Amino acid sequence: MTAQNYLWILFAAIMVGFLVVDLGYFNRNPHKIGPKSALIQTVFWILLSLIFGVLILVFLGKDMFAQFMSAYLTEKMLSVDNLFVIMLIFSFFSLDEKYHHKVLFWGILGAVVFRGVFITVGAVVIHQFYWVLYIFGVLLIYTGIKLFVDKKEEHADFEHSKIVRLARKFLRFTPSPHNGKFIAKENGKWYFTLLFMVMILVETTDVIFAVDSIPAAFSISQNPFIVFTSNIFAVMGLRAMFFLIENVLHKFHHLQKGLSFILVFIGLKMLAGIIDVHISSVMSLVVILCALSLSLILSVIFPKKI
Repeated sequence: MTAQNYLWILFAAIMVGFLVVDLGYFNRNPHKIGPKSALIQTVFWILLSLIFGVLILVFLGKDMFAQFMSAYLTEKMLSVDNLFVIMLIFSFFSLDEKYHHKVLFWGILGAVVFRGVFITVGAVVIHQFYWVLYIFGVLLIYTGIKLFVDKKEEHADFEHSKIVRLARKFLRFTPSPHNGKFIAKENGKWYFTLLFMVMILVETTDVIFAVDSIPAAFSISQNPFIVFTSNIFAVMGLRAMFFLIENVLHKFHHLQKGLSFILVFIGLKMLAGIIDVHISSVMSLVVILCALSLSLILSVIFPKKI
């Protein structure tokens, strides 16, 4: 087997092992995740991602390493925007904090499955029709510009969203969380609970964000291994990051501008290939790191006016 195949096996073992231990042992019962636990988990996933990146560097070379880190950092920044929307969903439905972990766990598990499907389909399409990457480039430039001018909606009315209305049309819901269950019986009838509704919205949100993140990853690397592992490592650390920064998320207001710059840069990099201009993976990684660092520094130096 090749080195990449061994890394595939290692990656699969890490993910399956974590999911089993996390759900089966550490979080069997609903409880609030404290800042200390969230910090430990966040650092754990970042270090694990970096170690995996180093293994890619050692066995697959610096170009693949640069692609992995570029895709990972881009997805991580997109995840922060995703976190903001998830925070609004939890707030809108007044979901008890002890149930946040369960919703996020199953939401992220669904994200892994959906992204696996999207990436597989994307890899097949790109292999057959390489010019699709240029469409991805245009899509990323449009998304980056839109992200730069758009304002975050802090008072979204999810009750009247199309997803909620569609779910209520075909499923029977109860407003009670029923102690963390997704389905419960009331007066002899089975109902889907509030938690299930919130999870549907979280899953839908991730699918929408995947429309941006998957093309961005494929614009950085056309290797399915790099695209999938970088995406999933970033997503797996999303839940812990939520509990760590949910109270200070609004302070990173310039992160959105940094992300918009990165998306436009990646899109232009892809389109530059049409005129035979190529930017190395290492240079792309440097640009992404600089944009991320600058957006964080500016958020601290120029705090958001309340």
